[in-house]
Amino acid sequence: MPLFGTDGVRGLANGPLTADLALTLAQATAVVLGQGRTAEARRAAGKRLTAVVARDPRVSGEFLSAAVSAGLASSGVDVLDAGVLPTPAAAYLIADMDADFGVMVSASHNPAPDNGIKIFARGGVKLPDVVEQRIEAALTAPKLQPTGGGVGRIRRFADAEDRYVVHLLGSLPHRLDGLHVVLDCAHGAASGVSPETFRDAGARVTVIGADPDGLNINDGVGSTHLDQLAVAVLKHRADVGIAHDGDADRCLAVDAAGRVVDGDQIMAILAVAMKNRGHLVEDTLVATVMSNLGLHVAMRQQGIRVLQTAVGDRYVLESMNQGGYSLGGEQSGHVIMSEYATTGDGLLTGLHLMAEMARSGKSLAELASVMTVFPQVLVNVRGVDRAGVGSDDVLAAAVADVETELGDTGRVLLRASGTEPLVRVMVEAADAHSAQSYADRLADIVSDRLAL
Repeated sequence: MPLFGTDGVRGLANGPLTADLALTLAQATAVVLGQGRTAEARRAAGKRLTAVVARDPRVSGEFLSAAVSAGLASSGVDVLDAGVLPTPAAAYLIADMDADFGVMVSASHNPAPDNGIKIFARGGVKLPDVVEQRIEAALTAPKLQPTGGGVGRIRRFADAEDRYVVHLLGSLPHRLDGLHVVLDCAHGAASGVSPETFRDAGARVTVIGADPDGLNINDGVGSTHLDQLAVAVLKHRADVGIAHDGDADRCLAVDAAGRVVDGDQIMAILAVAMKNRGHLVEDTLVATVMSNLGLHVAMRQQGIRVLQTAVGDRYVLESMNQGGYSLGGEQSGHVIMSEYATTGDGLLTGLHLMAEMARSGKSLAELASVMTVFPQVLVNVRGVDRAGVGSDDVLAAAVADVETELGDTGRVLLRASGTEPLVRVMVEAADAHSAQSYADRLADIVSDRLAL
């Protein structure tokens, strides 16, 4: 099985993801990303390569980031240790410091026992599959082993957070004065920097989920657990709630009535605002095949094209980079604003969402009404042959029948899971009963036709 998944290397810390693996992976990264014209020019000028290393507050991040830094320094790479910061902050700082690459130690929205290693290339961009494959191959190849003055140094990146905050504030088209926000920081990497940034932007801030102890990250809080945020918004009579995940590359929201505003709705709001300001390149929004049909309908009404990709923010990024587009993302809250970021940034997204509230004078509910969410039902069918999804004629005919019955009022998506032995059946329809009925019908056929 490949070492790299859809977002770096991830697993149980001190299980599959050991300090030894982190160190060796860092050494292999130095070999692969230390190649190229820029790296050679730096060496020729007598300079060492530089990498930014950051982590979320999981307890295992302490030894894993230390191992990563040791592996890089032992390979002749100078390390700027940024400490606990969001993943998008690490990506930004790689570009801002003109570093050769960077590493983020985080398992994002996963529970505390897990951890992960995300590697970014020059400019703070995620690695393409082919480069990840080269790094994996280099795990067993000879490592760089400089001696004496050739080894790297590890230095504390003292103003890392300040640089990131200044960047975020500089991106805002409008201040947030007069708005009251409840921030849920998931006891994660944004616990320090997010409240500071929103206050500096002018908002009145109430904070929950911002007491990380290394073990409570994502535990009943954050973007995957919105109940507490909704309660807090109502209790404090706030205008909006913003939720991050453990590494703060996601943003989901709650309106003043406690209703969830998901990534699709946030993208719809931002797309319309950016189009009106002339910042939506080619009037195009990039979204995955899992985005709600209501997003497509709303964007069509606003004269905005929706370009679809496979599931995963890396595929959204790939499509955005190829077309030079300025906005894309996922229903889960990964929203990418390429004018200011190379990856999903939960703080950036939340700030710009609130900036549109402040500029327009509208509530979040009013802004979100630009899009009507179609009822969406997802059924996971386990114990089936994933490979048969695209090749079974009976199943294909059943899907075609449902699509014909739905017409323009719904859609069907069958997708083999990339990580589990199951097939996901997703149906959207004009009403919840129809969506559930069609999804159950197709799930039964999948179970019957593709049973192992």
